[in-house]
Amino acid sequence: MQLNTAFIWLVCLVAACGGLLFGYDWVVIGGAKPFYEAFFNITDPFTSGWAMSSALVGCIAGAMVSGYMSDNIGRKKTLIIAAIFFTVSAWGTGYYDDFSWFVFYRIVGGVGIGIASGISPVYIAEMSPADRRGKMVAVNQLTIVIGILAAQIVNLMIAESVSANATLADIAASWNGQMGWRYMFWAELVPAVAFFVLMFFVPESPRFLVKKGRDAEAVAVLTRLGGSDYAKATLNEIKVTLRGDEKASASLKETLDKKYLPVLIIGCYLAFYQQWSGTNVIFNYAQEIFASAGFDINSTLKSIVATGLINLIATVVALPLVDKIGRRRLMLLGAGGLTIIYILMATAYALGILGLPVLALVLATIFIYAITLAPVTWVLLSEIFPNRIRGMAMSLATLSLWVGCFLLTYTFPMINAALGASGSFGLYCIICAVSFIFIYKKVPETKGVSLEQLEKILVKA
Repeated sequence: MQLNTAFIWLVCLVAACGGLLFGYDWVVIGGAKPFYEAFFNITDPFTSGWAMSSALVGCIAGAMVSGYMSDNIGRKKTLIIAAIFFTVSAWGTGYYDDFSWFVFYRIVGGVGIGIASGISPVYIAEMSPADRRGKMVAVNQLTIVIGILAAQIVNLMIAESVSANATLADIAASWNGQMGWRYMFWAELVPAVAFFVLMFFVPESPRFLVKKGRDAEAVAVLTRLGGSDYAKATLNEIKVTLRGDEKASASLKETLDKKYLPVLIIGCYLAFYQQWSGTNVIFNYAQEIFASAGFDINSTLKSIVATGLINLIATVVALPLVDKIGRRRLMLLGAGGLTIIYILMATAYALGILGLPVLALVLATIFIYAITLAPVTWVLLSEIFPNRIRGMAMSLATLSLWVGCFLLTYTFPMINAALGASGSFGLYCIICAVSFIFIYKKVPETKGVSLEQLEKILVKA
């Protein structure tokens, strides 16, 4: 088998641009937060939480429709639509002076995130050979991390220095408060337009094509990926799992059938847990976390970039480990490692040990998360669902992820106000410990196994 490595990398990197935009759009608001809050005069935790979490309403909506769209119009066209949502959101969020329109365009961007977060890894998994699938899908997480770091660097470059004694009114009257936060959102237009254009130059997923009875087109794509022998063998495997009338799109009712339910529960739980592992709170509420540790706005922006660099380094380290160590072991390492770190963070805040020790623990949290839960969750979600229901099941799992993320992001200001930083991280410690037990008992190893073979293992007829 002669794999066309360059072509495989090309199509996967283009699809992974959805991950890059996901990462940028998701994190850019954290750096813009002190400035748009001053501009819109946001002073209460409920409005602050809504501004931060409003995009998640769109994420939930995007996740809900992504499975139906990808199963009916294809993975490729669905990602093109996601690119349109990213582009419109990037422009609109920074353009309007009214808070309602700001929220509206954040929700529009959330729809793009909800679609891309589910379909980009599915497309990559369906285009990748079994022995490289973990690494290729993990590349999607790498682009998410690059998008996160890009947003953090853009925010740092755009923001002018803020006086340590600046009031909300001072910030609102400054260039940062009037224009700087807008440019942070507008910078996303460049990768969003590039993603839209590049998606027209990659092929449709061969598994979707077979599902729609377009075998000749599927063979052409598979041949470009690995030659005629690879195309023939892979086509036969796909057809075994898509027998007869099963080529039609799976309904929600069928996806929830008892034979699929165990694997669906695993996928939805892992997606929900990835958000409630607590790390995304650090990205979204970095300002509050670092402020509580004694950092001013200028130091906070630099510290946020430090978290992005650690995130990137750890994700690069994770790429070969996904296929070498395996998915299950990395997930256990992540849940166990975060449990220990959150104990230390809760203790540090309780004892008033702030400043650099908290920064060090935050960076350790990001490193553990980025080398384990962040990439491996997406790899597992792209692998464990059967061909027949993959689009709809991935949609449900992604919906679970964004519902979890919405609840996490919206409630954090209130949880933090009620429990304090120490109690908040204590809560995440308990969640990670429970999830360690779940993963140990329920999650199988999937490395090196074809998608069709996994279906035979995980789904009992």
